Amino acid sequence: MSDQIPFSFDTATVTEITNRIKRILEGNFSDLLVEGEISNVSRSRNGHYYFTVKDSGAQLPCVIWRSTADRLGITLTDGQQVVLGGDIQVYAPHGRYQMIVSLVQQAGVGKLQQKFEELKKKLEEEGLFEAERKKPIPPYPMRVGVITSSTGAAFQDIRSTFEQRWPVATLLLYHASVQGVNAAPELVHAIDYFNNQKEPVDLIIIGRGGGSLEDLWPFNEEAVARSIYKSTIPVISAVGHEVDFSISDFVADERAATPTQAVIIAAPDINELRYQIEDYTSSITQNVKQKLEARREYVNRLAHSHALLVVQEKIRYHRKHLSSLQDQLRNRFGRMLSHRREEVQNLTAKVERHNPKLVLQRQQNRLETARERLQNRYEKVLNAKKTELSETLSLLKEVNPKAPLERGFTRILQKGTWIRSAERFDPAGETEIEWNDGVRKTGKR
Repeated sequence: MSDQIPFSFDTATVTEITNRIKRILEGNFSDLLVEGEISNVSRSRNGHYYFTVKDSGAQLPCVIWRSTADRLGITLTDGQQVVLGGDIQVYAPHGRYQMIVSLVQQAGVGKLQQKFEELKKKLEEEGLFEAERKKPIPPYPMRVGVITSSTGAAFQDIRSTFEQRWPVATLLLYHASVQGVNAAPELVHAIDYFNNQKEPVDLIIIGRGGGSLEDLWPFNEEAVARSIYKSTIPVISAVGHEVDFSISDFVADERAATPTQAVIIAAPDINELRYQIEDYTSSITQNVKQKLEARREYVNRLAHSHALLVVQEKIRYHRKHLSSLQDQLRNRFGRMLSHRREEVQNLTAKVERHNPKLVLQRQQNRLETARERLQNRYEKVLNAKKTELSETLSLLKEVNPKAPLERGFTRILQKGTWIRSAERFDPAGETEIEWNDGVRKTGKR
């Protein structure tokens, strides 16, 4: 840059250039008459009309101030064919020229525009445009049918945008003419084709790039509109540019200003989903770590809790008591057995002294009976002690302070005290709610 030779003459500013253009245009283009079709009409809150007058080769921005509109008593709508009178004015802050209209005359409604308005009114009265019947666009379409020209730029825009935003989708192109006399039947056939497949697509995008009203007319045909309406698959209409509207836009489930915008409506951005998944994964990992740490602390507290130590002490006491009962039972049985042995020995001695066989046999029978009774009594005593032990263990389980928590109940504590009645509950105090798997604090902190 330092080697450049500086300009040797004065350099005009943007304002100076714009003012020169303004003087030239406004000095040479006044009291003009121009004929064309009105489009993109809007009226500001101040009552001024802003619109464009166009033909097949160009368009001219226009303004009608409120005072002029009130004087002329006109209402402008898109599609009117008019003759406008006025002056060309340059609006310097935007570097834009426009026609300041002071005269408006009807030049005759174009046949296509008139037909468009008539069909739009007819279908609207039949309810084809109602929002209640429109189908929702699937959030994650995996198979997408595209109806457009295979040689046009619209499909290339759709494909490249899908590759950037949602590359997992499979695009199925159905080539159809998008202008000319054969276009409407081909569009209808394409819609029917996707609706009759055994493996249907999740979504249909139908459209083309911009053009004149004549170029876009196939998308204003009644047959195409009714085919879109009957489709069981959601349809996005992407016809022309942002300023272009067609009948297919009104009847479709969604309207896209351009083919590229149709993809933005149809599919999520996979990169945004990746970021969300990463955030969710990180959040879940952190949450799991926190819960594991909390469980470790809870188990450690439980292992050293006073309630558990009390239960363990009771179990040890009853084990000792059970062992003592068993020893007593053994001793008692031993004494009884010794006593019976002594009796047997005495009887045996008596038999030996007298030696009567009959007496001996009776004594043997009595001995056998005594043994059976002794055995039965032993079993009864032993079973009774086992039952007593089982009942004692069951009682211990019932008095276990953790048992209700294990069955799904909760325990409310305030200041470390178990609140067993509503009268002792302090609503303003700090409260601990204890479950089997954790403790939560609520209330005043």
